[in-house]
Amino acid sequence: MNTEAAVQKPQAGAAARIQRARQDPTWVRWGLTLVAVAVVGVLVVIPVVNIFVQALSDGVGGYWKNLVADPDTRHSIILTLTVVPIALVANIIFGFMAAWAIARFDFPGRTLLTALIDLPFSVSPVVAGLMFVLIFGLQGYLGSFLREDGYSVMPYLISLLAVGVFILLFFLFRPASPKTRHELWNHPWTVVLVGSAGVFGLLFFLQVHFEVWPRNESLKIIFATPGLVLATAFVTFPFVARELIPVMEAVGPDEELAALSLGASGWQIFRHITVPNIKWGLVYGVILCNARAMGEFGAVYVVSGHIAGQTDTMPLRIEKLFQEYNLPGAFAVASVLTLLAILTLMAKIKLERKVPSRANLSEPKTKEARL
Repeated sequence: MNTEAAVQKPQAGAAARIQRARQDPTWVRWGLTLVAVAVVGVLVVIPVVNIFVQALSDGVGGYWKNLVADPDTRHSIILTLTVVPIALVANIIFGFMAAWAIARFDFPGRTLLTALIDLPFSVSPVVAGLMFVLIFGLQGYLGSFLREDGYSVMPYLISLLAVGVFILLFFLFRPASPKTRHELWNHPWTVVLVGSAGVFGLLFFLQVHFEVWPRNESLKIIFATPGLVLATAFVTFPFVARELIPVMEAVGPDEELAALSLGASGWQIFRHITVPNIKWGLVYGVILCNARAMGEFGAVYVVSGHIAGQTDTMPLRIEKLFQEYNLPGAFAVASVLTLLAILTLMAKIKLERKVPSRANLSEPKTKEARL
């Protein structure tokens, strides 16, 4: 017993020395912590507190009046709450499709597609807005066409979108097992060709017959809501796709292939397997995308024309109120964006604990491989 105690004592002392060697000195840890706290306090905490102090400088009544009584400010809030959801839905759809293509298929141009997804991160938002002006502006490549009869293209565009939805739904609900397919399910190309022609022709006829779109009128994209949606969707496009790609790659297609082999349809695989596996990554990407869209300034500033009461979003309205020396009004609108940012940050922190990491997702596969 004495011999064992004599052996264990040096081992415990060696382990303690190794642990102390791996740790930084106390003054280094406390010094770095204090520097980090000071930087965060000066650059984040003090400005945020100052926003609410300035916003409430005229009291709660003045704060509410600055937000509600001013029609231009009220319109900027409504416009922001209109543009952001549209851009968010577009990013969810396109981001999921891009992530699915990159994570599940190996095709020529895959690397190029990945680079294009990251393009909004490297391009200045002002340059992105200028790009849309050069394309859709009055002197742009499509400016003359949009000015003469821009709405003439809308029946074709809506009909093509309906055809795409029809094809997607057909393959989602088509049974995967040949034994469960009957009648038209066994002739996919016939159904796709005939059905697409029927959907396109019917929807196009209804739009023309009921004159859904005006004739001989210009379609205004720049200095209008469509331009704001395009600019916002462009600068926020990478967030959803970039959150979904690593999650899908880590999860892998094994569960989906197993369900496919058991006869599950595309819709069943998507609803019961794909969505549950990526839901936290998707929600995380949506939160980041929403936060970025709410505060977008550069691209929106270029394509909006800065028209008060028509194309001013909340960030643009803040800048205009500040230029007019209406500091309580500017800080009141800024406080709304700050509250949204704080709520987004809280949701982000909560979801970070639930989003599975790549290591956690790949761990079961490693164990199976070892077995």
